[in-house]
Amino acid sequence: MARYKLPESVLVVIHTPSLDVLLLERADFPGFWQSVTGSRATPAEPLANTCAREVLEETGLVRPPGDFDDWSTHHCYSIYPQWRRRYARGVTHNVEHLYGLRVDARFAPTLAPREHRRWQWLNWRDAADLCFSWTNAQAVRLLAFRAACLGGSGSAAGDQHSS
Repeated sequence: MARYKLPESVLVVIHTPSLDVLLLERADFPGFWQSVTGSRATPAEPLANTCAREVLEETGLVRPPGDFDDWSTHHCYSIYPQWRRRYARGVTHNVEHLYGLRVDARFAPTLAPREHRRWQWLNWRDAADLCFSWTNAQAVRLLAFRAACLGGSGSAAGDQHSS
């Protein structure tokens, strides 16, 4: 019996205090850069557990579910046709929940070669511009907005006014 992906996922923006963002290049679609993403393993899996599992699988970084910041934001989007075969027949949309993960400094991730081929750290603006999906680009911009509103990085607050 085929096991299909659930159409509910997380997108985790991994970032430093200075708002450098980790992006991964997809192995199956070179040139498609993204944050860590992944579907729930079961409908009952807590979303923070999904974050921890996906970050470990895609970067090798071990973090407990409590380290993930739930941004209380989600998007519903049409699944790209090239990826619909991974879902049950008739599933065309996915609900993606946004999370952040702050790390103290840039690190060299250990990639899962079947999923990603390269990685890079970029400032939030360049990262947002490079993301292939609109939801990921919006999430990276939301990181900067949240930092400015919550009194985070001083450079993020200044960046909001210099645009």
